[in-house]
Amino acid sequence: MKRADLVLGAIALGGPAAVGAAYYTQHAWNMQPCPWCVLQRLIFLALAAAAALALVWHSPLGRRIGALLVLGFAGCGIGAALWQHFVAASQASCDLSLAEKIIGALGLDARYPDLFMAMTSCADAATKLFGLPYEFWSLAMFTLSALGAITVMAQPKR
Repeated sequence: MKRADLVLGAIALGGPAAVGAAYYTQHAWNMQPCPWCVLQRLIFLALAAAAALALVWHSPLGRRIGALLVLGFAGCGIGAALWQHFVAASQASCDLSLAEKIIGALGLDARYPDLFMAMTSCADAATKLFGLPYEFWSLAMFTLSALGAITVMAQPKR
């Protein structure tokens, strides 16, 4: 198996695993999500879909396009995690934030409220998991995904 397949497979599985972990902490530990948390869930799933696309598109061009999509989604996730930590967490309300508008426009909060409905404000959702701000865990996953995508794109054509 090629290294690119391993990297893309890890990203394709890592996205749903991150969403599953967030879902678990929401329901088992009562860590309710804010709009930016919910948006990061969506980005993780989009990132995983892009990695899966790259895995099934068995050509150098397909790998690069899929990896480029992964890189783009990872960049969006990095931005969302940083925005959540440095801006949204200090605001009393997330009403009409970009995150809320995107989730609402897609109708995900209405279709899948258990997974995509924001349950609290960004300031109230600011919490730590194992000593680190929750959004830094997302930031780490998005950063690793971006590095993985860069690795795939940097491989020589065959």
